[in-house]
Amino acid sequence: MSAALAPASRAVRAVLFDLDGTLLDSIPDLSEACRRMMLELGRPPHDIEVIRTFVGKGMLNLVRRCLEESGSAEEAEIDAAVAAFRRHYADVNGECTLIYDGVVPALEALRERGVAMACVTNKPAAFTGPLLKRMGIAGFFGATVSGDTLADKKPHPAPLLHACQLLGAAAEESLMIGDSANDAEAARAAGMPVLLVTYGYSEGVAVDSIECDGLLSSLTDALPRILG
Repeated sequence: MSAALAPASRAVRAVLFDLDGTLLDSIPDLSEACRRMMLELGRPPHDIEVIRTFVGKGMLNLVRRCLEESGSAEEAEIDAAVAAFRRHYADVNGECTLIYDGVVPALEALRERGVAMACVTNKPAAFTGPLLKRMGIAGFFGATVSGDTLADKKPHPAPLLHACQLLGAAAEESLMIGDSANDAEAARAAGMPVLLVTYGYSEGVAVDSIECDGLLSSLTDALPRILG
């Protein structure tokens, strides 16, 4: 991993973005949904900073981690918790979510230069589309691949390859930008370079310890590499 961005070895035709922790700070809403879920189940809720370390591998993993950290996590308990989480997150999705600084300027610059863009997230589609629209950035993306679009989700490469197919770009002409090992591993397996933001969630793992092609303190830092 190199902290300094090396110049792109070939033209980047498409950029794939993770959602939570990369484009949007959605932890406040996810944490509130988890809090309501845990109270409904009669369990003590977790602190927001604890929830931050649970986000990354999708809704089921988030719910399971919440239960495991408070005791048992039997399948019946998980099923009930998932149903509760879905109800509560649908109510709060986007209420306190914020767009990270640099995101909109970067997306605008890429759109102006004709770079195709996709959002590739492990968040279920029922929440992804409404959140992107509520935050006003849905129009930037030519494709959206959610955690339940395919049978596999990140860190499997299938969602990234599917996004490339939808955008009409080869994997070697594409770039992944995310915030965690899920994104890095998926990109490596898909055969594309990957940049990681330093402000995201990364499941409690130090982002500078994750193998990648560079670190970004803002999405605008990626523009020279992408646009030349």
